[in-house]
Amino acid sequence: MAESNFVDYVKIYCRSGKGGRGSTHMRRAKYCPNGGPDGGDGGRGGHVILRGNRNYWTLLHLRYDRHILAGHGESGSKNRSFGKDGADKVIEVPCGTVVYNAETGEYICDVTEHEQEVILLKGGRGGLGNWHFKTATRQAPRFAQPGEPMQEMTVIMELKLLADVGLVGFPNAGKSTLLSAVSSAKPKIANYPFTTMEPNLGIVSYREGKSFVMADIPGIIEGASEGRGLGLRFLRHIERNSLLLFMVPADSDDIRREYEILLNELRNFNPEMLDKQRVLAVTKCDMLDQKLMDEIEPTLPEGIPHVFISAISGLGINVLKDILWEELNKESNKLTGHIESIAHRAKDLSHLQAELQEEGEDEELSYEYIDEDEEEIEELEDFEYEEDEEE
Repeated sequence: MAESNFVDYVKIYCRSGKGGRGSTHMRRAKYCPNGGPDGGDGGRGGHVILRGNRNYWTLLHLRYDRHILAGHGESGSKNRSFGKDGADKVIEVPCGTVVYNAETGEYICDVTEHEQEVILLKGGRGGLGNWHFKTATRQAPRFAQPGEPMQEMTVIMELKLLADVGLVGFPNAGKSTLLSAVSSAKPKIANYPFTTMEPNLGIVSYREGKSFVMADIPGIIEGASEGRGLGLRFLRHIERNSLLLFMVPADSDDIRREYEILLNELRNFNPEMLDKQRVLAVTKCDMLDQKLMDEIEPTLPEGIPHVFISAISGLGINVLKDILWEELNKESNKLTGHIESIAHRAKDLSHLQAELQEEGEDEELSYEYIDEDEEEIEELEDFEYEEDEEE
């Protein structure tokens, strides 16, 4: 069986460089009989640095490079010459890589952006040379600082794919078929369970040159959160998706029950995943007519948008894209509407201020936000209330 090119978990040993020791050199020259100390400082040890790289989509390049060693700093020398710094070791990782301490399980860092750099292990500082320690009473110090020791750690790197939409469903629910229909991705498709053995990403084109990223992970079965099937290994790839698209075939015995099983597995794996936006797609509907769809619709889960689709015939694909785009931009639309509301209130306040000035009133109106979520104009309301009393 051929080895998969997709690697999302590696365990590697990292070691930074130790600092070079300072020099204890004493200057000796025939034209300088009282040369004194001139030992230079040691060089800094090399750092171990993580750098995000959007051109990587897997940790495969680290599978066979399990020992990451930075260079040591060189010792100082005469004439206050500093030692050379140790070479830094840069580890290129795909965006979405999370790093943990392998021994304690402690979270260390998260690389999510292109060219983002995180110093995983700092190199030791170089020691000071003896010329730093000369004083009026100690004119010939014959000692210097040693360099700081290196740091070492065994770390675990996990890749969590960054995508806008994550596909969630049982094996053979049509996830890979949908991804191939709406994007240029070419996942393996076959009529048997667990055809998808590794996550696939695809860029879905939308109207006016817009697009979003869709991730297909291997199918989930009941008990996946307990280690059954392949779901537990790949469930982390949808932890960062903004929206979850649940896919259940139309020929299922109970669509609502299958949806609840999938939802329960996500809850057991990570309860925070239930806070994500959800959309339900009933797949493989190419053989259904409108009457059958109307009969199925009352049995679907309530409270989430749903659509009947067929990736083979194209049924409902455009509607699905519209729903996904609307849900993905729902929060930004709310923010835009909130800003527009504030702008209208400010405009109304300025009109009232102008009216007061025309009537010769010297009062100035101002407003302040009472609550971050419910932003009200306190003094504007007071003005309207006083005006009603006068009438």
